[in-house]
Amino acid sequence: QVQLMESGGGLVQTGDSQRLSCIGSEGTFSSYVMGWFRQAPGKEREFVAAISKSADTTYYADSVKGRCTISRDNAKNTVYLQMNNLKPEDTAVYYCAAKRGLITRGQALYNYWGQGTQVTVSS
Repeated sequence: QVQLMESGGGLVQTGDSQRLSCIGSEGTFSSYVMGWFRQAPGKEREFVAAISKSADTTYYADSVKGRCTISRDNAKNTVYLQMNNLKPEDTAVYYCAAKRGLITRGQALYNYWGQGTQVTVSS
């Protein structure tokens, strides 16, 4: 198993940029597909972005496409989510997650989850 911990959340204004980080506990970090998900108040958790083990493939939700970039640094056991032009609709708890195997948008297939970090975008 891998233990995950998110950081970088906080209060920002509409149009601002923010970078979230998620660090994993294992030295075999490169063997995991990594994803970002979010859960807004009163809503179900939804997919945001995913990145393959070698970072050659990325997936994005339509709601964030063009505004978000997922990246990873396997040497640092870290995955990032760069968010630009933030909107109030982006307000949510953001979770990072990991899985073995192939990249997917399906959150049910991710086995390991962090505790989440709150992102609040004021209007």
